[in-house]
Amino acid sequence: MSALAGWLREATARLGAVSDTPRLDAELLAAHALGMSREEMILAMPRLAAPEPAEALLARRLAHEPIAYITGTRDFWTLSLKVAPGVLVPRPDSETLIEAAIAHFDGGRGPRRVLDLGTGSGALLLAALDVWREASGIGIDASPVAVEIARENAQRCGMAAQAEIREGDWAEGIVERFDLILCNPPYIRVCAMLPREVRDHEPASALFAGEEGLDDYRRLAGQIGTRLAPGGAAIFEIGFDQEEAAGALFRDAGFQVGACRDLGGRARALVVTSA
Repeated sequence: MSALAGWLREATARLGAVSDTPRLDAELLAAHALGMSREEMILAMPRLAAPEPAEALLARRLAHEPIAYITGTRDFWTLSLKVAPGVLVPRPDSETLIEAAIAHFDGGRGPRRVLDLGTGSGALLLAALDVWREASGIGIDASPVAVEIARENAQRCGMAAQAEIREGDWAEGIVERFDLILCNPPYIRVCAMLPREVRDHEPASALFAGEEGLDDYRRLAGQIGTRLAPGGAAIFEIGFDQEEAAGALFRDAGFQVGACRDLGGRARALVVTSA
């Protein structure tokens, strides 16, 4: 057994207390410490020693710091994105919004203009522009930290000419109409119990939305009508139990509302269109 293999086995055992994916976490930490991709590390493992910086990285993970903040990157859709404290970590469930957008435009030309509200790392906007290469769009976030990171990710993904990142408060000040609006707003109840790595490390402003978790949907339902182009769709991420409550807010604002389910079969995205 190589020295690295032994370190990975021990780290995996220790991480079992804080992670649902302890082996993956151990491999990502070791690869980051080695300055290699995980795939490169696995192929070269028999000749690799355990890297000294890995122990310090492991200690951070054992303190419940998100793996993405430790490594500084997170894969989303087909992209590798920079992430850092102050920006919500992109999650696989949010890819449901891109799948819903693809389904909405299936058989058509696709969106020409995309608006991503609360863009964070830029994940949704950049994923959409990766699907529709001739499109362009705007990402808006109230956080200066998020705006800077989203701009870096647009550059990193070769989309700086397509993606404009602005600081702002939801859709206020936007007068243009968009074919596709994407949004992963805060939707967690303030009293909700969260894992420590989320509660203690990720930005509360991107997580919590009042006692019912619906505060930002209420605002958005009143804003998007004049920003959505004919034939377009506004797609919002929702919590697992919010399909009816959040959907009612958009229906009351005069929209048609459908839902798209994630791989676990839970309603994860509302697809909002003009009535």
